[in-house]
Amino acid sequence: MSQPVGNASPLMSRSMTAVIVAQFLSAFGDNALLFATLALIKQLLYPQWSQPVLQMAFVAAYIILAPFVGQVADSFAKGRVMMFANGLKLLGALVICVGFNPFIGYGLVGVGAAAYSPAKYGILGEITSGEQLVKANGLMESSTIAAILLGSVAGGALADWHILAALLVCVLAYAGAVAANTFIPKLAAARPGSSWNPRRMSATFFSACRTLWADGDTRFSLVGTSLFWGAGVTLRFLLVLWVPVALGITDNTTPTLLNAMVAVGIVFGAGAAAKLITLKTVQRCLPAGIGIGVAVVFFALQHSMLNAYALLALIGLLGGFFVVPLNALLQHLGKNTVGAGNAIAVQNLGENTAMLLMLGLYSLAVSVGLPIIAIGVGFGVVFALAITVLWLWKIKQKKRLSRS
Repeated sequence: MSQPVGNASPLMSRSMTAVIVAQFLSAFGDNALLFATLALIKQLLYPQWSQPVLQMAFVAAYIILAPFVGQVADSFAKGRVMMFANGLKLLGALVICVGFNPFIGYGLVGVGAAAYSPAKYGILGEITSGEQLVKANGLMESSTIAAILLGSVAGGALADWHILAALLVCVLAYAGAVAANTFIPKLAAARPGSSWNPRRMSATFFSACRTLWADGDTRFSLVGTSLFWGAGVTLRFLLVLWVPVALGITDNTTPTLLNAMVAVGIVFGAGAAAKLITLKTVQRCLPAGIGIGVAVVFFALQHSMLNAYALLALIGLLGGFFVVPLNALLQHLGKNTVGAGNAIAVQNLGENTAMLLMLGLYSLAVSVGLPIIAIGVGFGVVFALAITVLWLWKIKQKKRLSRS
């Protein structure tokens, strides 16, 4: 029986607690599995340019399934969708554990993640409301980043000790996420009875794309979050090759510790955004986006471990402050237009297309032999310029609306 969740429910209700626990374990598994699998393909002597290809296999699932996963999230109880998706992640991790091709296993985890994302974000709009939604997003991002912090470090450290042990920890994390999902009360489906004809589902999805991209506020959110996550995943792989070049360290643990500093920063940035930014003042996040690019430029030029830690923490702080309000804006507007699940699916398409393009360019740059430090500097400059253009466009849009 469905359990209604009223608008007056406390933020940390049973539903919200179960969502946060499940999200933490699922994200922990995702991040530990990435670094454990990177260590595995290094052990198997795959070339360096294949490292981002591993993530591209993951990202491709988001793009291919984008027309369908939003409707899945809105057609069923989102907690049950999250449980099924974590089951797919568990299966993918087991595939890697038993010695099958790691790219296939990680791609299957990507299928689970693609199905999971619209449900995990869409459910926030069903168990919270109004300005609580920004706080709920802050909790979600903080939980995710804490999981990135611990999962990344655990994946790298365990892989330095024993790669199979690292992979088995990922299996246990996904199993725990599936168990946590069973504690989410069965909420009513947001949009039951939708057609399951693939052509109609694709038409519905692309109609949602047109609706969201045609609106200035949702387009602003989609562009901002796409740039952020495309840059974020590229920075993660940049670190793996930057550490031996700039610091002379060749283990699996150090890149994960540096990634963890970004995670620590994002936790604080997300908390600050929840307190200082509302749905009406989302534009305040844009200077932080420009700051991310500038900080990446300074980071790429470092040869000191201490400076690298400090700059990565700053990048994370700015990142959390930048992305949390943009997510909340899209969920708020998307829920009232195309449905929360469809809105997140459209967002995933944009973000993962950006990831695929940026990872492809990064892999190409590595394969042709560009210096890793030069790649980092160029990456930071381009990101800062992109956010500057977005800010100028938003100012122009605001002036145009005020005159009309």
